[in-house]
Amino acid sequence: MTGRRQEWGESDVRIRPNPRGNRPRTKQRPEHADATAAMVLAVDRGRYHLLTDEGVGLIAMKARELGRAAIVVGDRVDVVGDVSGDRDTLSRVVRVHERRTALRRSADDTDAVERVIVANADQLVIVTALADPEPRPRMVDRCLVAAFDARMDALLCLTKADLADPAAFAAAYAALEVPAVATAVLDGRIEGLEELRSRLTGRVSVLIGHSGVGKSTLVNALVPDAFRATGGVNAMTGRGRHTSSSAVALALPGGGWVIDTPGVRSFGLAHVDPDHLVRAFEDLASVAAECPRGCTHTWGAPDCALDDWVRSGAAGTPGEARLSSFRRLLASRTGEDAPGQGNDD
Repeated sequence: MTGRRQEWGESDVRIRPNPRGNRPRTKQRPEHADATAAMVLAVDRGRYHLLTDEGVGLIAMKARELGRAAIVVGDRVDVVGDVSGDRDTLSRVVRVHERRTALRRSADDTDAVERVIVANADQLVIVTALADPEPRPRMVDRCLVAAFDARMDALLCLTKADLADPAAFAAAYAALEVPAVATAVLDGRIEGLEELRSRLTGRVSVLIGHSGVGKSTLVNALVPDAFRATGGVNAMTGRGRHTSSSAVALALPGGGWVIDTPGVRSFGLAHVDPDHLVRAFEDLASVAAECPRGCTHTWGAPDCALDDWVRSGAAGTPGEARLSSFRRLLASRTGEDAPGQGNDD
């Protein structure tokens, strides 16, 4: 229309439809009041193997609303969708319950980013061979730090006791009141297995240790239908071969759970606060409260109240051996060597 101004009306405006639908967006999430409670038994490439409280095994994926929140073995979760457990069905995890405990580690001592390995466990079982491969006390110390930081009980399982006397190694942790069980394979049977079983029954226990120490052999004996792969020690490096590739929770015949984890060769503790570690020992924590602000409680720490307490011989003092053992744990946390010790990690 040359020379005339175009007049627009409401009928000339085209409204583009909402490509995501016509319902208004809302931040309100469904409550999933009818969700089914379950335990995470294994995690495999974005799929979660679950066992409901009714004993039904499920495969599930994580709901989008959970975002990047990690779900690990041992977690208690709520699940919706097809919870029949039938083959080729897939349910959805919509909620993760608050964790009672969380066993964590970092990539190394310089990486403060922690990673949860297992949730809701009661006990950390540190499996170490007395020989072939040689034990690494600094690694055991690091695992103990992680257990105490998580407020979990700790248990030493000393394998291959037929090759070396377990008494000396166990004695190094007696001051920390860490119990020890020794096992040995003799004539095709595992001696000490029943004592170990009695300490696991009725509890959720995590087994952790280097490759080649016999961890999978123990799991197969404790849970006969576990079929965990076993391996030996590399003759060239003296290190064990990895046989378990992922953590898995297995039901013990007498009640309780054992969680087998892949063999580890390092255990970063950058996320552990030394003051938090002190609080895991009630007797030491009550004394450490009198320390100067910022006290590290380590060997040579100026005006450390723990030194004065031991020297005074006060009633209830844990003794020099207990304090020395505790400080050895602190040294493993910072990567330092204890007085008179080299790096045996």
